[in-house]
This record gives sequence, structure tokens and C-alpha cells, in this order.
Amino acid sequence: MKRYLLHRLWQSLVTLLLATIVVFLGVRALPGDPALALAGEDRDPESLRAIREQYGLDDSVLVQFWRFVSHAARGDLGVSIRTGESVSSMLKSALPVTMELSLLAIAIAGVIGVGTGVVAAVQRGRPAEWAANALALLGLSVPNFWLGLMAILYLSVALGLFPASGFVPFFSDPIGNLHHLVLPALILGTGLAAVIMRQTRSSMLDALSADYIRTAEAKGLPRRAVIGRHALRNSLIVVITIVGLQLGALISGAVVTERIFALPGFGKLTVDAVFQRDYPVIQAVVLVTATAYIVINLLVDLLYSVIDPRIRVRGES
Repeated sequence: MKRYLLHRLWQSLVTLLLATIVVFLGVRALPGDPALALAGEDRDPESLRAIREQYGLDDSVLVQFWRFVSHAARGDLGVSIRTGESVSSMLKSALPVTMELSLLAIAIAGVIGVGTGVVAAVQRGRPAEWAANALALLGLSVPNFWLGLMAILYLSVALGLFPASGFVPFFSDPIGNLHHLVLPALILGTGLAAVIMRQTRSSMLDALSADYIRTAEAKGLPRRAVIGRHALRNSLIVVITIVGLQLGALISGAVVTERIFALPGFGKLTVDAVFQRDYPVIQAVVLVTATAYIVINLLVDLLYSVIDPRIRVRGES
């Protein structure tokens, strides 16, 4: 297990280094000059030269990259070009909102997706399966932004069941926090729930037709134990893969949902930074997202080895 873990950690570090290079070069490939945006109407050569010197924009790419990496390794992500605020403090205020929204969306999607997937597999060819497939198709087909607008119109404005916008910190008011986030999380998790449902159903159907399931049934195990302890557990690898990958995607893909519900998360921070050519903020947001992907993939691989020890053995060979 130790050798397998070290091997995966090494791969993750290499991937993170490559992601850092891509992020750094990609941000500098964006059109526009941040010095011009900062100068405003005062765009004489002396002002532009002073701005570039202040923020290190006139240094070579290699010098800028080394400064970025060395500071990031110490937890210093720089200072926002537009506001002068520490990027780390901006991330500390925005990241918890997006993380909480993503985790809540994952939880909702997991409960709905796994539950309906198991029912669809066990009730194959019956109305329950048809209803589950119809809901999954609806979840995959309807765009989140449209669903969010309809939810605000009917559930928030017309019925007043949920707030239409805003955010309350969890430690200030836990009930109010969940009240504000349940609706956005439900909207964000609909597509993921549909994917989890389809994959759970497919994996469960394969598991239910396996020899070990017939052996367990022949030994007289209750149907619930056969489904829960044997069929579902062996179907979880596919589900864990999807949940792990989608959690990273939700952190970066929650931009639209956060903008619709006016949540102060990564969405607002990213959009504002892109329009303002705020290099340090863009770099930090993308780097944190890439790091989240890598860490989550590492955790998913470790969960694989716990659920199925054969994967750990193959990884060590």
C-alpha cells in the first residue's frame, strides 16, 4: 500500500507541475494588456512603464514563472492588480461558498442518482424503471441555467419557499445557510444525478447477472442483503469515479449557478478577474481548481484500492 501511495503521489506532483505551466502560459495568452486597463485614461508611456515595473509585467516569462511558483509554494498567490487585495484572502472568502455548494450538490445527486439507479436495476422492465429513465433523460437534457431561472420564478418568487439570491455563512446561521443553498445545489446536482443514475443502473444490472450473486441467492441470503452488500458494493467503483471527477468539475463549473443565485463564490471572482485582466486572480483560481482535480483523483484512486484490493496489487506490480 505504501509503494502504491508513493507512486500515485509522484504522478500527482508531476501533473500539478504541468498544470501550473499550462495555467501560467494560458493566462498570458489572453488578449489585452493589464497595464492599459490599470492606467485608465492616463496612458502615457511613463505611467505604463511604472505600472509594468510595479507588477513585474516587464520581466521575462521565465522570471515571472519562477516568481509565481516560488511564491505559490509558500502560500503567497500575489496581490490583485485591480483591487490591491491579497489573492489568498479573496480565495478564502470565495472558496468555502463554492466548496459547500459543490459538496451539497454532490450529496443530493448521490442520494437521488444511486437510489433511482438501484430501483431501476431491480425493477427492470417495470414502470419504476421507465420513470427513472425518464427523469434521468430530463436531467441530462434541461440546461442548468434555464432550470435555475424557472426554480427562482416559481419556487422563490411565486411560492416563496426559498430565497431567490444571497448567501449566509454557515457558522453565522446554519439553518439560513442551508435554506439559501438547497435550491442552487439541487439545480447544480440535477445533471450529475442523471449521470449517476444511468451508471448505477448499468453497473447494477451487470452485477445482478454475475455468478456470485446467484451463489448468494442460492445460499438463502435475503434479497436486500444480496443487493446492498454484494451487488451495490461492487457497483460503487463506477459511481466513485463519476463523483470524484464531477466534484472537481462542479468547483469550476458552478460559475453559471452562482451567477444566477448571486452567490459570492468562484463564479463572480472568476468572471470579474477575466474581464479585468487580473492575472494573479485568474492564475490562482485556475491553479486551485486544477489542484482540486488532482487531489480528488488521488483520493478516488485510494478509495479504489480500499473497495477492490486487486487494483492496489496491480498498481504495485
